[in-house]
Amino acid sequence: MTLMCAAAPSSQPQPGWLINEVASAGRENLDPAHAARYDGKEDANAAAEVQLLQRVGIGSGSTIVDLGTGTGQFALAVAPHCARVVAVDVSPVMLRILREKVATAGTVNIDIVEAGFLTYQHSGPPADAVYSRYALHHLPDAWKAIALVRMHDMLRRGGVLRLQDVAYNFEPQQAEDRIEAWCATGADGVIGEWSRAELEDHVRDEHSTFTWLLEPMIARAGFSVEQADHTADGIFASYILRRH
Repeated sequence: MTLMCAAAPSSQPQPGWLINEVASAGRENLDPAHAARYDGKEDANAAAEVQLLQRVGIGSGSTIVDLGTGTGQFALAVAPHCARVVAVDVSPVMLRILREKVATAGTVNIDIVEAGFLTYQHSGPPADAVYSRYALHHLPDAWKAIALVRMHDMLRRGGVLRLQDVAYNFEPQQAEDRIEAWCATGADGVIGEWSRAELEDHVRDEHSTFTWLLEPMIARAGFSVEQADHTADGIFASYILRRH
């Protein structure tokens, strides 16, 4: 049985050219007030995600890596259905909340690792699935491509990457209208919902890319696309990807 542990970031020195993943995480994810209200405003639909992974082959003996776990909605939901979950995030604030949840639930098969897409070092058997929801956009495109290769390499052959993100499925000429329409859905306040200011912060300060740039990165990393879904507004994309 895998025991829950709180792993520190790697003590290995990082090269000077490597992007600072903590600085790229978005200031809100390092804010205790934002982290405390996160679960009240963002529903990961975790039970449905668990069922989806079960349909593509994840079972009681599986190892799952949740990259960008945040407060661990998915990690906690999938833990009863697999052997091991590795919940990875660069935000100590988010992971503090997850540790409290794990302790309260008495879950014993979640390993908590403070790291990111570019610094997490997988140990043990290769993962059967990697799960990442609304996290990859914190990296600029060149680093997204490297992160996708790293996710490919931590999976067993035939393993699954479940990737969801803000990814723009429209042409650049449409960007002003589409992005403004999305930001206009934001509320005035941040309690229980996303504010317009938060959506504007995302577009301005983070690194969401176009699907027609992201999908060639996915192919080059060594994945085949088994399912791709794009919302009608062209803002969100979800993929089931299989490692070659």
